[in-house]
Amino acid sequence: MSINSENDTEMMDLTSRVFKLVVTYGTKGVLQSVLWKELNLTSRDGSRLAIRLERRGMVKREKILNGGRWTYKLSPVHMPIQIKSIEQCPCITCPVESKCTPNGEITPNTCPLIISWAADGFQSDSEPTESLAA
Repeated sequence: MSINSENDTEMMDLTSRVFKLVVTYGTKGVLQSVLWKELNLTSRDGSRLAIRLERRGMVKREKILNGGRWTYKLSPVHMPIQIKSIEQCPCITCPVESKCTPNGEITPNTCPLIISWAADGFQSDSEPTESLAA
């Protein structure tokens, strides 16, 4: 393996680690400096990785004033899909799934099981968490 390909592999690994860490902070975002400290990177290397992720459309870099200094806050452009969002979907165990079609007697648009499941999910997502309610 050549030195260039080793460096490319290392850079891809770091890029992946930076993105995963940004995702853990969610849509509220995280300061670049926090990431560099957690990953033990120089600000130069960290900035290059952030720019790489921004160019790929994976993160948004927002220039902000923090403690009297300009810095960047990184946040994911799209949160990765998690299985939790569909794990309780009634379609998985539906007794009439074979009869469900877009124009049939039973449709995904009018299914009472889906409507109930979606309403329950919406209600639980909109309830305040303990930390916010306190």
